[in-house]
Amino acid sequence: MSVVDHNTIELAPRISEAEVSDYIALLKPRVMSLVVFTALVGLVIAPGHFHPVLAFTSLLCIAVGAGASGALNMALEGDIDAKMSRTANRPIPRGRITKPEAMAFGMTLAFFSVITLGILVNWIAGSLLAFTIFFYVVIYTMLLKRRTAQNIVIGGAAGSLPPVVAWAAATGSLSVEPLLLFLIIFFWTPPHFWALALFRSDDYARAGVPMLPVVAGPDATRLQILLYTIVLVAVAAAPWPLGYFDAIYGIASLILGGGMLALAVNVYRRRERARSLRATRKLFAFSIFYLFALFATLGLEVAFRAIAPTIW
Repeated sequence: MSVVDHNTIELAPRISEAEVSDYIALLKPRVMSLVVFTALVGLVIAPGHFHPVLAFTSLLCIAVGAGASGALNMALEGDIDAKMSRTANRPIPRGRITKPEAMAFGMTLAFFSVITLGILVNWIAGSLLAFTIFFYVVIYTMLLKRRTAQNIVIGGAAGSLPPVVAWAAATGSLSVEPLLLFLIIFFWTPPHFWALALFRSDDYARAGVPMLPVVAGPDATRLQILLYTIVLVAVAAAPWPLGYFDAIYGIASLILGGGMLALAVNVYRRRERARSLRATRKLFAFSIFYLFALFATLGLEVAFRAIAPTIW
């Protein structure tokens, strides 16, 4: 009888220990918040009238698509996450959710977000959302992350697409304005993530991920952060003299860009370990504020421009 009981226990399916909070963690909510915010700005600056229900549907689909990407990324990187102190408490390394469960969850969210956006809004936006998920999961996570120090540069294109998807949802087309937003996020991504990689380089080395500080060393990384920040500040300011965005945005971009550049210079100059860590942490934190503030200024400027005639 004991043998039968033992076999029964061995053959019984594992009962998932996951709670709702574990599935929420799979969505990478902090990353999702940035995605939703940049997509919202893409909707706000899009010309013409967009029905509020469709606008909400578009943002929801983009958010769910971002969550799907996060879940699939965690499913594919569970072995890496387990070796890094920053990610060791994620649901898969802790054994709360299995890789097949995370894959099924992510694939389901990806499918319904794309189909819903395509059917209810338009297929240009739906196709762009599908491409964004594909790029992040296949190109970045599966092909680039473990193979090249340029992983975050090329892979950053996926995180740069949400405002383009939102613009396409609102207009059914593409234009210069969302592509400018794409370029801003694209050039923002390397200094942002390389600052994180500098003070987490031991984590990445232990996990075998070829981030730039691990492969090229901290000095080369500091130089690349400075160079990309210079390009970022120029790209972010360019829409003002080119006539795409107005003076309020232009002045804000110069002020915020000056702060970003000053911190990047500080990272480049500080080589002592303690000072270097403080400098990189400050740059990483400010870079998040920089992007939110820059996009918020643009969104408020466009909104004010829309309501100004009714005020006056």
